[in-house]
Amino acid sequence: MTKARWQRYVALGDSITEGFCDPIVGRGEPWLGWADRLAMILDGNARLSGSSIEFANLGVRGRRVADVVDDQVPMAIALEADLVSLMIGGNDLMLPKADPDALAAKLETGVAALRREGIDVLLANCFDPRISLFLKPLRGRAAVYNANVWTIARTYGTFTLDVWGIRELQARSMWADDRVHLTPAGHRLLAKRAAHALGIPYFELAAASVVEAEPVLPAPAMPTHRWFTQHVLPWIGRRMRRVTSGDGIDAKLPLPMGVETRY
Repeated sequence: MTKARWQRYVALGDSITEGFCDPIVGRGEPWLGWADRLAMILDGNARLSGSSIEFANLGVRGRRVADVVDDQVPMAIALEADLVSLMIGGNDLMLPKADPDALAAKLETGVAALRREGIDVLLANCFDPRISLFLKPLRGRAAVYNANVWTIARTYGTFTLDVWGIRELQARSMWADDRVHLTPAGHRLLAKRAAHALGIPYFELAAASVVEAEPVLPAPAMPTHRWFTQHVLPWIGRRMRRVTSGDGIDAKLPLPMGVETRY
């Protein structure tokens, strides 16, 4: 048993942190996600020592590094978080003129602000783009961004979630039909690795009522032509209109709530 170290965990990021493609079975909310699953793990561990965890999830689809640093980081500080997870950069890196060094410099200002407040940070690097034919050309800039993330982690003493290094994420069963978001299996794996990065044993005690069993075999892959029509073309259309999938959408859990109460 590990003594509870944190009382209020706030997750920052984009659609991956929001929990895209990890549905809550039988509930009104559309998504669960790795950060929510991590909150359950933290709360399960805390309850073993007689305490509990409050959790807020500020992740919103389409958000970029500047959105998180300028908007979500100040909110996490105002919410008096003592643990913040920070996973962001994928949407920026897909832009034609993305500068991974500049993005990392902006990210560093957010990490620095959190650490000045004494907040522990779980800093994640980005996925290896070789998992997707559509994203594979971005691998070089993603590697440069990740190298900067490791430097930031060492400089500010963060906990670090090495997403790039999770080889199990190369399996197709970890990825949804759109090929850029995780399946429930992927979210569960990411939460487990995040817990290990924090030094917390893998407990997901509160999750039993909201997580359905994984299928034994993954569903057949969506044909490429249908994937292009249903997912790539709408993404291109949004880029041309200079809008994002998250425009007008608020965080699903903007205020801290007891994990046991929510789930």
